Amino acid sequence: MKLGIVYWSGTGNTETMAHCIAEGAREAGAEVEMMGPEAFSAARFPEFGAVAFGCPAMGSEVLEETEFEPMFAELESALGGRKIALFGSYGWGDGQWMRDWCARCEDAGAALVDEAGLIANETPDEEAQEACRALGRALAAAG
Repeated sequence: MKLGIVYWSGTGNTETMAHCIAEGAREAGAEVEMMGPEAFSAARFPEFGAVAFGCPAMGSEVLEETEFEPMFAELESALGGRKIALFGSYGWGDGQWMRDWCARCEDAGAALVDEAGLIANETPDEEAQEACRALGRALAAAG
């Protein structure tokens, strides 16, 4: 199984999560390709059994608006039936950006591997890093 991990990180926290997800997926036998939003499009979905998308909360709990949101909005109509997971870090609020993001994906018909998304407050501690590894293993099994 090949897993795609598409993420944007401003402080390195979401990047740490992406690397932990990749570690868990590799432990479960998956091949992993990590990339930024500029390297992914809907045309790439068939290359992967599952795709994890990572973006931190920005501003008033929204996705990063310059690189990540435009990429995600473009592929939203292609999410139907795709196995995906969502992850990211936040430093304020209560995770509303993740609930909104999950709802967008559900409305588009995506098959969310983790229905609530995976969030970490600030720098992912060991517990959050292990949750990321577990998500990677779950994605490998789902693909």
